[in-house]
Amino acid sequence: MNIREASLAEAAEVLARISELDQPETESSLATRVRGRSPLILIAEKNGMLLGVKIGYRLSETCFYSWLGGVVPEGRQNGVAQALLAAQEDWVQAQGYQELRVKSRNRFPAMLRLLLRNGYQIEHMEKKDGIEDYRLHFVKSWNTHK
Repeated sequence: MNIREASLAEAAEVLARISELDQPETESSLATRVRGRSPLILIAEKNGMLLGVKIGYRLSETCFYSWLGGVVPEGRQNGVAQALLAAQEDWVQAQGYQELRVKSRNRFPAMLRLLLRNGYQIEHMEKKDGIEDYRLHFVKSWNTHK
């Protein structure tokens, strides 16, 4: 499997194949969201097939936000999400960010487990609609002081 930086068009193509997302994202809607925010768009591919995507952007000089991602059904249970997360973390640290923030929902238990397994901490819970839509705010920090 190869993890690489990708275009918004490739990201939209992968996201269109993930039925769990509330609303489909287009190349245009993605561009609007990340414009002027120093985004990182990662794609996981294997044998020419796009399996997953992870999109994030700069919130501040010290904080990066992992906004949107997912793995297509045929790519699940193969370490794709873990590989994307690891690649994003490596890039975020290399850029000098001190923390990485992400939100997820109760309806995505695999994502919640992935974040907890990788050292993310729940910072806040935002109640929305039904309990399955409650947003859990996670943060992972890197201590830059010795």
